[in-house]
Amino acid sequence: MTTVTTPVTTVTSPVLRTAYQKSVAEYWNNEKDPVNLRLGDVDGLYHHHYGLGDYDPSVLDGDEATRDARIVEELHRLESAQADVLLDHLGPVAPGQRLLDAGCGRGGSSIMANARFGCRVDGVSISQAQVDFANEQARKRGVDDRVRYHFRNMLDTGLPTGEFQGIWNNESTMYVDLDELFAEHARQLAFGGRYVVITGCSNDVTGGRSKAVSRIDEHYTCNIHPRSAYFKAMAANGLVPMTVLDLTPTAIPYWELRARSSLATGVEDPFLTAYREGSFHYLLIAADRI
Repeated sequence: MTTVTTPVTTVTSPVLRTAYQKSVAEYWNNEKDPVNLRLGDVDGLYHHHYGLGDYDPSVLDGDEATRDARIVEELHRLESAQADVLLDHLGPVAPGQRLLDAGCGRGGSSIMANARFGCRVDGVSISQAQVDFANEQARKRGVDDRVRYHFRNMLDTGLPTGEFQGIWNNESTMYVDLDELFAEHARQLAFGGRYVVITGCSNDVTGGRSKAVSRIDEHYTCNIHPRSAYFKAMAANGLVPMTVLDLTPTAIPYWELRARSSLATGVEDPFLTAYREGSFHYLLIAADRI
Protein backbone atom coordinates (compact mmCIF):
# COMPACT_ATOMS: atom_id res chain seq x y z
CA MET A 1 0.00 0.00 0.00
CA THR A 2 1.33 3.42 -0.92
CA THR A 3 1.14 6.18 1.65
CA VAL A 4 0.80 9.69 0.29
CA THR A 5 2.21 12.34 2.56
CA THR A 6 0.79 15.82 2.16
CA PRO A 7 3.44 18.46 2.64
CA VAL A 8 2.84 20.89 5.48
CA THR A 9 2.95 24.50 4.39
CA THR A 10 3.67 27.18 6.93
CA VAL A 11 1.99 30.43 6.03
CA THR A 12 4.02 33.41 7.12
CA SER A 13 2.31 36.78 7.26
CA PRO A 14 4.06 39.46 5.24
CA VAL A 15 6.01 41.92 7.34
CA LEU A 16 4.62 44.90 5.45
CA ARG A 17 0.86 44.54 5.15
CA THR A 18 -0.49 47.96 4.27
CA ALA A 19 0.42 50.84 2.01
CA TYR A 20 1.09 52.93 5.11
CA GLN A 21 3.48 50.35 6.59
CA LYS A 22 5.31 50.18 3.27
CA SER A 23 5.64 53.97 3.21
CA VAL A 24 7.00 54.01 6.77
CA ALA A 25 9.49 51.25 5.95
CA GLU A 26 10.58 53.13 2.84
CA TYR A 27 11.08 56.29 4.89
CA TRP A 28 13.34 54.56 7.41
CA ASN A 29 15.14 52.46 4.80
CA ASN A 30 16.20 55.66 3.06
CA GLU A 31 16.76 57.76 6.19
CA LYS A 32 20.35 58.95 6.62
CA ASP A 33 19.67 61.87 8.94
CA PRO A 34 22.90 63.20 10.51
CA VAL A 35 20.97 63.86 13.73
CA ASN A 36 20.85 60.09 14.20
CA LEU A 37 24.12 59.04 12.58
CA ARG A 38 26.50 61.72 13.87
CA LEU A 39 25.26 61.29 17.42
CA GLY A 40 25.71 57.53 17.19
CA ASP A 41 29.22 57.99 15.84
CA VAL A 42 30.23 59.43 19.23
CA ASP A 43 30.43 55.98 20.87
CA GLY A 44 28.78 53.52 18.49
CA LEU A 45 25.36 53.56 20.18
CA TYR A 46 22.87 54.58 17.50
CA HIS A 47 19.53 55.76 18.87
CA HIS A 48 16.29 56.89 17.27
CA HIS A 49 14.84 58.86 20.15
CA TYR A 50 15.31 62.19 21.87
CA GLY A 51 17.11 63.23 25.03
CA LEU A 52 16.31 63.96 28.66
CA GLY A 53 17.83 66.24 31.26
CA ASP A 54 19.59 69.56 31.47
CA TYR A 55 22.47 70.11 29.11
CA ASP A 56 25.87 71.39 30.17
CA PRO A 57 25.88 75.08 29.12
CA SER A 58 29.68 75.06 28.85
CA VAL A 59 29.38 73.25 25.49
CA LEU A 60 28.25 76.57 24.02
CA ASP A 61 31.39 78.34 25.21
CA GLY A 62 34.97 78.11 24.08
CA ASP A 63 36.48 77.55 20.65
CA GLU A 64 33.96 78.14 17.87
CA ALA A 65 35.77 75.60 15.67
CA THR A 66 34.86 72.75 18.05
CA ARG A 67 31.56 74.12 19.35
CA ASP A 68 29.34 71.99 17.16
CA ALA A 69 31.26 68.82 18.04
CA ARG A 70 30.72 69.57 21.73
CA ILE A 71 27.00 70.06 21.13
CA VAL A 72 26.78 66.75 19.24
CA GLU A 73 28.46 64.89 22.11
CA GLU A 74 26.13 66.52 24.63
CA LEU A 75 23.01 65.69 22.58
CA HIS A 76 24.17 62.08 22.45
CA ARG A 77 24.72 62.04 26.21
CA LEU A 78 21.13 63.23 26.69
CA GLU A 79 19.66 60.59 24.36
CA SER A 80 21.58 57.80 26.11
CA ALA A 81 20.34 59.21 29.42
CA GLN A 82 16.80 58.86 28.08
CA ALA A 83 17.42 55.18 27.29
CA ASP A 84 18.75 54.69 30.83
CA VAL A 85 15.53 56.14 32.26
CA LEU A 86 13.51 53.65 30.22
CA LEU A 87 15.68 50.70 31.28
CA ASP A 88 15.41 51.81 34.93
CA HIS A 89 11.67 51.09 34.75
CA LEU A 90 11.93 47.52 33.42
CA GLY A 91 12.41 46.32 36.99
CA PRO A 92 14.75 43.46 37.93
CA VAL A 93 15.88 41.42 34.92
CA ALA A 94 18.00 38.28 35.33
CA PRO A 95 20.69 37.22 32.82
CA GLY A 96 18.64 34.16 31.88
CA GLN A 97 15.60 36.22 30.93
CA ARG A 98 14.69 37.78 27.62
CA LEU A 99 13.76 41.31 26.51
CA LEU A 100 12.16 42.71 23.36
CA ASP A 101 12.87 46.11 21.82
CA ALA A 102 9.80 46.79 19.65
CA GLY A 103 10.58 49.29 16.91
CA CYS A 104 14.29 49.03 17.63
CA GLY A 105 15.66 51.52 15.11
CA ARG A 106 19.42 51.13 14.79
CA GLY A 107 19.53 49.19 18.05
CA GLY A 108 21.32 51.35 20.62
CA SER A 109 18.89 50.71 23.48
CA SER A 110 19.04 46.93 22.98
CA ILE A 111 22.83 46.99 23.35
CA MET A 112 22.53 49.11 26.49
CA ALA A 113 19.98 46.64 27.93
CA ASN A 114 22.28 43.69 27.30
CA ALA A 115 25.21 45.53 28.90
CA ARG A 116 23.12 46.32 31.99
CA PHE A 117 21.28 43.03 32.53
CA GLY A 118 23.42 40.47 30.69
CA CYS A 119 20.27 38.98 29.18
CA ARG A 120 19.22 38.10 25.66
CA VAL A 121 17.62 40.97 23.74
CA ASP A 122 15.65 40.80 20.50
CA GLY A 123 14.85 43.86 18.43
CA VAL A 124 12.27 44.13 15.67
CA SER A 125 11.82 46.72 12.92
CA ILE A 126 9.95 46.95 9.63
CA SER A 127 13.03 48.62 8.15
CA GLN A 128 15.41 46.04 6.70
CA ALA A 129 18.11 48.72 6.50
CA GLN A 130 17.81 49.39 10.25
CA VAL A 131 17.90 45.67 11.06
CA ASP A 132 21.02 45.11 8.96
CA PHE A 133 22.76 48.12 10.48
CA ALA A 134 21.87 47.10 14.05
CA ASN A 135 23.03 43.49 13.58
CA GLU A 136 26.35 44.78 12.27
CA GLN A 137 26.77 46.95 15.37
CA ALA A 138 26.05 43.97 17.62
CA ARG A 139 28.61 41.93 15.70
CA LYS A 140 31.25 44.67 16.04
CA ARG A 141 30.67 44.76 19.80
CA GLY A 142 30.86 40.98 20.08
CA VAL A 143 27.35 40.63 21.52
CA ASP A 144 25.59 39.20 18.46
CA ASP A 145 25.10 35.90 20.31
CA ARG A 146 22.89 37.76 22.85
CA VAL A 147 21.53 40.74 20.89
CA ARG A 148 19.75 40.05 17.61
CA TYR A 149 17.56 42.15 15.37
CA HIS A 150 14.79 40.86 13.14
CA PHE A 151 12.92 42.19 10.11
CA ARG A 152 9.45 41.75 11.58
CA ASN A 153 6.27 43.66 12.25
CA MET A 154 5.86 44.50 15.93
CA LEU A 155 2.10 43.94 15.56
CA ASP A 156 2.75 40.27 14.74
CA THR A 157 6.36 39.33 15.44
CA GLY A 158 6.05 35.54 15.29
CA LEU A 159 8.17 35.43 18.45
CA PRO A 160 7.21 33.01 21.27
CA THR A 161 4.25 33.46 23.60
CA GLY A 162 4.98 34.28 27.25
CA GLU A 163 8.74 34.29 26.65
CA PHE A 164 9.69 37.87 27.51
CA GLN A 165 10.26 39.39 30.94
CA GLY A 166 10.22 42.88 29.49
CA ILE A 167 9.18 44.70 26.32
CA TRP A 168 9.55 48.35 25.42
CA ASN A 169 8.63 50.88 22.77
CA ASN A 170 10.80 53.96 22.63
CA GLU A 171 9.10 56.57 20.46
CA SER A 172 7.67 54.02 18.02
CA THR A 173 4.01 53.64 19.05
CA MET A 174 2.87 56.54 16.88
CA TYR A 175 3.22 54.31 13.81
CA VAL A 176 0.73 51.62 14.85
CA ASP A 177 -2.72 50.83 16.23
CA LEU A 178 -2.36 50.67 20.01
CA ASP A 179 -4.93 47.90 20.57
CA GLU A 180 -3.15 45.63 18.10
CA LEU A 181 0.24 46.50 19.57
CA PHE A 182 -0.68 45.89 23.19
CA ALA A 183 -2.48 42.65 22.35
CA GLU A 184 0.73 41.37 20.78
CA HIS A 185 2.85 42.58 23.69
CA ALA A 186 0.49 40.93 26.19
CA ARG A 187 0.82 37.67 24.26
CA GLN A 188 4.60 37.76 24.36
CA LEU A 189 5.06 38.91 27.97
CA ALA A 190 5.45 36.43 30.80
CA PHE A 191 2.88 36.72 33.59
CA GLY A 192 4.04 39.62 35.75
CA GLY A 193 6.34 40.85 33.00
CA ARG A 194 6.89 44.55 32.49
CA TYR A 195 6.07 46.79 29.54
CA VAL A 196 7.56 50.28 29.25
CA VAL A 197 6.78 52.96 26.70
CA ILE A 198 8.22 56.43 26.23
CA THR A 199 6.21 58.42 23.75
CA GLY A 200 4.94 61.79 22.71
CA CYS A 201 1.15 62.09 22.91
CA SER A 202 -1.39 64.81 22.37
CA ASN A 203 -3.30 66.41 25.23
CA ASP A 204 -6.94 65.27 25.41
CA VAL A 205 -7.92 68.33 27.46
CA THR A 206 -7.17 70.78 24.67
CA GLY A 207 -9.90 69.17 22.53
CA GLY A 208 -7.68 68.24 19.63
CA ARG A 209 -4.17 68.33 18.33
CA SER A 210 -2.48 71.66 17.84
CA LYS A 211 -0.92 72.91 14.63
CA ALA A 212 2.50 72.15 16.11
CA VAL A 213 1.56 68.50 16.78
CA SER A 214 0.25 68.17 13.23
CA ARG A 215 3.58 69.46 11.93
CA ILE A 216 5.41 66.77 13.93
CA ASP A 217 3.13 64.11 12.42
CA GLU A 218 3.85 65.40 8.93
CA HIS A 219 7.60 65.53 9.49
CA TYR A 220 7.86 61.90 10.63
CA THR A 221 4.98 60.39 8.59
CA CYS A 222 3.38 59.25 11.84
CA ASN A 223 0.07 59.46 13.69
CA ILE A 224 0.46 60.77 17.24
CA HIS A 225 -2.11 59.28 19.62
CA PRO A 226 -3.95 61.16 22.36
CA ARG A 227 -2.80 60.45 25.91
CA SER A 228 -6.03 58.63 26.85
CA ALA A 229 -5.63 56.10 24.02
CA TYR A 230 -2.64 54.51 25.78
CA PHE A 231 -4.52 53.81 28.99
CA LYS A 232 -7.63 52.54 27.22
CA ALA A 233 -5.64 50.12 25.07
CA MET A 234 -3.58 48.91 28.04
CA ALA A 235 -6.70 48.25 30.11
CA ALA A 236 -8.20 46.26 27.24
CA ASN A 237 -5.14 44.02 27.00
CA GLY A 238 -4.22 43.13 30.56
CA LEU A 239 -1.52 45.75 31.05
CA VAL A 240 -1.81 47.59 34.37
CA PRO A 241 0.10 50.88 34.69
CA MET A 242 2.43 50.95 37.69
CA THR A 243 4.30 54.18 36.94
CA VAL A 244 3.33 57.20 34.85
CA LEU A 245 5.86 60.01 34.49
CA ASP A 246 5.42 63.30 32.67
CA LEU A 247 8.89 63.79 31.20
CA THR A 248 7.94 66.93 29.29
CA PRO A 249 9.91 69.44 31.42
CA THR A 250 13.07 67.34 31.19
CA ALA A 251 12.66 66.88 27.42
CA ILE A 252 12.67 70.59 26.58
CA PRO A 253 16.42 71.27 27.15
CA TYR A 254 17.36 68.66 24.51
CA TRP A 255 15.29 70.49 21.90
CA GLU A 256 16.66 73.88 22.94
CA LEU A 257 20.22 72.64 22.46
CA ARG A 258 19.46 70.79 19.24
CA ALA A 259 17.98 73.99 17.77
CA ARG A 260 21.41 75.59 18.26
CA SER A 261 23.30 72.82 16.47
CA SER A 262 24.18 72.12 12.85
CA LEU A 263 21.88 69.07 13.09
CA ALA A 264 18.66 71.06 13.37
CA THR A 265 16.07 69.75 10.91
CA GLY A 266 13.30 72.33 11.30
CA VAL A 267 11.14 70.20 13.56
CA GLU A 268 12.68 71.70 16.71
CA ASP A 269 10.32 74.68 16.82
CA PRO A 270 7.12 72.55 16.55
CA PHE A 271 8.35 70.36 19.42
CA LEU A 272 9.22 73.31 21.63
CA THR A 273 5.96 75.08 20.79
CA ALA A 274 3.84 71.97 21.44
CA TYR A 275 5.56 71.23 24.76
CA ARG A 276 5.39 74.80 26.01
CA GLU A 277 1.76 75.38 25.03
CA GLY A 278 0.75 72.08 26.69
CA SER A 279 -0.77 70.45 23.60
CA PHE A 280 1.85 67.68 23.63
CA HIS A 281 3.28 65.55 26.42
CA TYR A 282 6.33 63.32 26.67
CA LEU A 283 5.27 60.39 28.85
CA LEU A 284 6.78 57.26 30.33
CA ILE A 285 4.31 54.52 31.24
CA ALA A 286 5.45 51.30 32.92
CA ALA A 287 2.81 48.55 33.12
CA ASP A 288 2.68 45.00 34.45
CA ARG A 289 1.20 42.06 32.51
CA ILE A 290 -1.57 40.45 34.58
